[in-house]
Amino acid sequence: MTASTVPIMAKQEAETHGIPGVEAAIWTERMVSALVNGVEGGRWYSLMDKVCAPATLQLAWQKVKANRGAAGVDGMNVGRFARQADRYLQKLRHDLRQGTYRPAAIKRVEIPKGHGQTRPLGIPTIKDRIVQMAVKLVIEPIFDVQFLENSYGFRPGRGCKDALREVDRLLKAGYTHVVDADLKSYFDTIPHDQLMAQIGESISDGRVLDVLRGWLQQDILHDSRRWTPTGGTPQGAVISPLLANLYLHPLDRHLMERGYRSVRYADDFVILCRSAAEARAALEEVQCWIEAHGLQLHPDKTHLGDCRQPGQGFEFLGYRFEAGKRWVRDKSLKRFKSNIRERTRRTSGKSLERLIADLNPLLRGWFGYFKQAHPFTFERLDRFIRRRLRAVLRKQSKRPGHGHCRADHQRWPNAFFAAAGLFALYPAWQTERNSR
Repeated sequence: MTASTVPIMAKQEAETHGIPGVEAAIWTERMVSALVNGVEGGRWYSLMDKVCAPATLQLAWQKVKANRGAAGVDGMNVGRFARQADRYLQKLRHDLRQGTYRPAAIKRVEIPKGHGQTRPLGIPTIKDRIVQMAVKLVIEPIFDVQFLENSYGFRPGRGCKDALREVDRLLKAGYTHVVDADLKSYFDTIPHDQLMAQIGESISDGRVLDVLRGWLQQDILHDSRRWTPTGGTPQGAVISPLLANLYLHPLDRHLMERGYRSVRYADDFVILCRSAAEARAALEEVQCWIEAHGLQLHPDKTHLGDCRQPGQGFEFLGYRFEAGKRWVRDKSLKRFKSNIRERTRRTSGKSLERLIADLNPLLRGWFGYFKQAHPFTFERLDRFIRRRLRAVLRKQSKRPGHGHCRADHQRWPNAFFAAAGLFALYPAWQTERNSR
């Protein structure tokens, strides 16, 4: 394919055909036409020249820089790379064109997961993140146009709220018997050979395939240990969400062809059915597919139930759906309260004005996502937050105690905090409800 001189038209055509994520600087008018109408033989060739094009690498670098993130095994952070960005990008372009690009090892860190557990996170180097971003910018539209409507995670133009709206729609339509499926260590167990075979069904550029295979086989460095993974794709790598979506795309298709309604956000998915028998059959279908594709369902976190009944609800994307109501799930609630505690330590020495300035962005953002939850949650949290602030004010007034007594409520009533500018969750919910 030859480069088009009208990239703006390419983006307009892509948007006309409803293809989000197509970058005009990369996807020419001719490429978009092939994306919409299909390519001969169903496979894409000659993609590496798009990956290593200066415009692609520059755009990839700008996106990596905006995401910031920690340094990889080479210790180079975004600031250091920026000082010699042009030289580094030229070297990456040369290595990609010559086929001499080799990814560095992945730095693994463990991040808290709750209940004393941790989740492994892989941190590629800045250079590898840029190349991964460049490849993603080129190949993501090829796969995204294939993905089904029930897939919402890590896709351009889609997100958690869209997935939650679809779950809500299906529940209201009577699909209340729900299979809540949880894949055990999904990102760490994706079989490399089967994943590469799937990629090869749409991409035939050997150089791009070699680069993708190289990322799957990157050594992992954790403390003093170093090993080569035999499966999986690291959580934290730029390319991993796309690859994870791709591997589960056949499951989406499998369920759709059998008439099941499912909603998936990356590796988190639910199947919504009209009867208990249908839900049991759906779970059997999933179990068979999962085992045949080298994955495992988590035995303790996968269940089915009639979510209209107390105790049989399910959790999805931070919410718990149960007995006709939507709640904030306990894990999300505990994490939020932990963040509040961290910002309202009595020994912080911050003024009330500063504390509220720190709290309000967190409160607004959290409410923006969880505003569909039951209002009882907001009332309780408002009381909790004000109590924390009263404890700080008592400390600053050299009074013992934790802000629970009646005198504290009289000294610093709810109106006091409202006048100080504190964002209150329950009044925000009332305003939101009245505006509907």
